[in-house]
Amino acid sequence: MTFFESRLRLNFEDLQELNSYFKICEELGIKNLIIEPTDLKKKIDVKKKHSIKKLSPISIYFRNNIKVENINDFKNQIKKFNHSSDINSVESFNKEVQIHAARDSRVDLISFSNLNTVKTLSSGVLSLIKQNESFIEFSLAPLMIGNKRVQSKNFRTLYKSIRMARRENVKIIISGDFRSPFGMRNPRGLISTCNTLLEIPLKEVKDIFLVNPVKLIERAKIREDRSVLNGSILIKRKGD
Repeated sequence: MTFFESRLRLNFEDLQELNSYFKICEELGIKNLIIEPTDLKKKIDVKKKHSIKKLSPISIYFRNNIKVENINDFKNQIKKFNHSSDINSVESFNKEVQIHAARDSRVDLISFSNLNTVKTLSSGVLSLIKQNESFIEFSLAPLMIGNKRVQSKNFRTLYKSIRMARRENVKIIISGDFRSPFGMRNPRGLISTCNTLLEIPLKEVKDIFLVNPVKLIERAKIREDRSVLNGSILIKRKGD
């Protein structure tokens, strides 16, 4: 198993876009990729997943990213993905939503990819993520901009938040979260950035890009397996 790019947002209905991104990923040597639909309305269709996987030799995995502003929206959205084998991630500026999501076993990942969201990160949320054995996500996209003054400001915010998560021993995912195929980089380059600029020890940062994504995928699969098992037990009892 090689390193992961853990977040690539794509239009699942646009085969040309999918092909163009996948070809660049192949050229960059990206062998493992987690993708999410830019327009998430419902659970990703199984047939759609099969057709997307056929487009590339890359190992492709899927995530549902739920962006919500309040707890009622979160409750309504998460119900759609109760039995999903894909990664369920939640992204919100609302601290109450973050806390609620961190307590919910259906949520695998709390995403702090947006810098404004990163600024809302609290030790309470980190503690709950750790208790629930879920994951926190950061993005390196805010560091990949041309404006040096803004880049420096973004770096300080990201550096502080990642240190908080590491101090709490929370399982971390770091993605490139590239919005353009021409800005994409190989995970090894991102590992170097994390090691040199963010001062994450090399062994630890390699785990972030290799071991943790595998554990994240396995967590989602275990949730589906439990749902299938519980459903089988209920059917058996009904027939007894």
